[in-house]
Amino acid sequence: MSRTHWHLLTPAIPPSDIPGVNPLVARLLHNRGISEPSQIETFLNADSRLESDPFLLPDIHQAISRTYKALLTGEDIAVYGDFDADGITATALLVQGLSALGGKVVPYIPHRHHEGYGLQVAALEKLRKRGISLVITVDTGITAIAEIQKAQKMGMDIIVTDHHLPLASLPPALAVVDPKRIDSNCQSELAGVGVAFKFLQALLKGSGREELVNSLLDLVALGTVTDMVPLIGDNRYWVKRGLELLNNTERLGLQEMMRSASLKPGNLDTDSISWILGPRLNAAGRLDDAATSYKLLLTQDPNEAASLVSELEEKNAKRQRLTTELLQRVREKIIAAGADSSLLMIGDEDYPPGVMGLVAGRLSEEFYRPVILFRFGPETCRGSGRSIPEFDLMAALTDCRDLLSNFGGHTKAAGFTVPTDNLAQLEKQLLNIAEAQLAGLDLRSHIDIDAEVSLSDLAGETFKQIQQLAPFGAGNPLPAFISRHVEIVELHHIGSRNEHLSLKLKQEGLVWDAIGFRFGSRAQETTAFLDIAYNLDIDRWNGGEKLRLKLLDFAPAA
Repeated sequence: MSRTHWHLLTPAIPPSDIPGVNPLVARLLHNRGISEPSQIETFLNADSRLESDPFLLPDIHQAISRTYKALLTGEDIAVYGDFDADGITATALLVQGLSALGGKVVPYIPHRHHEGYGLQVAALEKLRKRGISLVITVDTGITAIAEIQKAQKMGMDIIVTDHHLPLASLPPALAVVDPKRIDSNCQSELAGVGVAFKFLQALLKGSGREELVNSLLDLVALGTVTDMVPLIGDNRYWVKRGLELLNNTERLGLQEMMRSASLKPGNLDTDSISWILGPRLNAAGRLDDAATSYKLLLTQDPNEAASLVSELEEKNAKRQRLTTELLQRVREKIIAAGADSSLLMIGDEDYPPGVMGLVAGRLSEEFYRPVILFRFGPETCRGSGRSIPEFDLMAALTDCRDLLSNFGGHTKAAGFTVPTDNLAQLEKQLLNIAEAQLAGLDLRSHIDIDAEVSLSDLAGETFKQIQQLAPFGAGNPLPAFISRHVEIVELHHIGSRNEHLSLKLKQEGLVWDAIGFRFGSRAQETTAFLDIAYNLDIDRWNGGEKLRLKLLDFAPAA
């Protein structure tokens, strides 16, 4: 039996209705809601026609008017960001963009442990003492109502640019630029760095400085892919252009990071960001101070670049170790408790907060439940949760807002701070919400399958033609296929802990290499012939390039 539901998507319209397009590519496009010739041409070209007007964003006119005033009068401006890769790239983008216009700009990214997430009054007070009278937030601020009220009393103007869900009331900022506002005319699902880019686009519209803006799309690609927003519309164009810049990057820090991670310029794709560059940029903010990653993006000193990359490699290795250790601890607790609850909420006083979200995400995938991890404190507890499509985590926290000190996030990923005295009531209330919403559902993850094919269908130029749909990511997933009755020719474990499976699979005389990441414990489930669900993947081991199957799931052949 397969571990997941295999959901075969609706068959495509007849290929003859899409002239000049490979039938399998036509099906892939149809599965993504793209079937009209004009849609297909625009999607495959992925050019600037996918961009929406930045002036569709709410409060954008007020935001750029106030920023123009600051630039013209030489006013000191602070860009206040978050400590994840999205916030770091957004901060770097806006600092670099405004500085190029002659602005006097300083970055401020809070320390995860000493200050915590979001706008902090103490940080705003420090900025005010430095003479800052205008603060522009990136990737944060939408729920900072009390903090912005206090900033106003200090004589500071705040412009919020954010992409998180607003509360029922907006913060009393001079401008609140967020595409998720209910009165927003911008329908794009943007990362924080995407909103910051739109703000900069609006600021420079018609100025003849568009090339300056477009030169920052490498930062947009890094933040957008790492934050896992849908790669459609604006994001599709930005990530495609951004990858071109990253593959020829002039940023010394990224050059050094790519060398250190054995990434070859020209081979970078969205997976390179998701699995290699993004986690390294995130590592600094997860463990302590995100300033290391911020400096890496902007440094022009080769020696500093090498030093920063070395520091990030150490932090990333520590992040990996902490993640593995916490994952094992929490998994044991879940299994001991039975893992049959609608929502899994586990905490301890020594959970490292920087990796709680990562571990919650892994466990949510494994047990297919909303998972919340929290760290006990004498007065407050900090929590980080990840969820499944069937359960809106942000809505659940909103329903519990009277118990929380603060919270924010998205439907599938959110964080909060709660007074320790309220923790038991919060856990009870969240569990009640989850039980009501998830009752009667078969809580197993599912894989959307684009087509059932034989392995011979994927030979020749097929992979190259499928790559026309790149860049792949959220909203435009890597195509998934099923092949039936595939013979195992060879199977062995790989990885330092035998956690992966390497296979050779045969069908109709063709033999393919296959990899099953984290499938090591499933070797005993294999039979001589399998039905397999998989993506096509390029193995670039030891400098070579070879097409292979990346297994998503398997089951004994019928």
